[in-house]
Amino acid sequence: MVNQERLSIKQLSTLAGVSVRTLHFYDQIGLLIPNRVRENNYRFYTQESLLKLQQILFYREMEFSLDQIAGILNQADFDLIEALEEHREALKGKAKRLNILLETIDNTISNLKGQKDMTQPQYFKGFSDEQQAEYEKEAAQKWDPELVHESNRRWKNLSQDEKDALMKKGETIILALRDAMPKGAASVEAQKAITDWKNQINFFYDCSDEILLGLGRMYMEDPRFKATYDRIDPRLAEFKYEAIKVYCAARGVTE
Repeated sequence: MVNQERLSIKQLSTLAGVSVRTLHFYDQIGLLIPNRVRENNYRFYTQESLLKLQQILFYREMEFSLDQIAGILNQADFDLIEALEEHREALKGKAKRLNILLETIDNTISNLKGQKDMTQPQYFKGFSDEQQAEYEKEAAQKWDPELVHESNRRWKNLSQDEKDALMKKGETIILALRDAMPKGAASVEAQKAITDWKNQINFFYDCSDEILLGLGRMYMEDPRFKATYDRIDPRLAEFKYEAIKVYCAARGVTE
């Protein structure tokens, strides 16, 4: 089943589209160490090395840092097949969202040319609450990649009805936060919305106050996050961040 052919660093570089310099760097930091022949210190890579490099490239595609990748691959219970299944689901979701966004672009162009009518909600097809949930999992990996794995495992165990209910609940929380804006970030209503939102995140992984604060900051810094909230109210991302800071400060966590 496994090809035992030995590959030189140049052969692996050509095969994977990764520079020799990058492979040397991965060797230096202990991320991908080639086998060596003692007599001449000749380096070669086996099928196991090839599969490991594939994992590195998959995680890099999902914007994991090299330190995070090393932490994942060096886990004693790392399961290659499980990791590949997670990559498959993540890429399928990304492909689906991109196809929807491409359709939205095409429809909007046709609309602007007078060739097609569109309803207002159709302008935002593809910018879904489910996409926002994916962004939040992406943000979580910046603190601990294992949070993403745990989130994926819990999500896959849900029925479609349970998934729909969770997404609907998330929408309700965001709208409650919007309605609390006139009362201020420290209002009972705003703080209840933040509490409900944190509890929902806890369904997927244990969200510390530090992670919660970091997520709030990302809503201000990442245009993808902010665009989702701007669809509801252009002030909402900033208001949510302020409400999160109030929530965390009351629990002794500040920036």
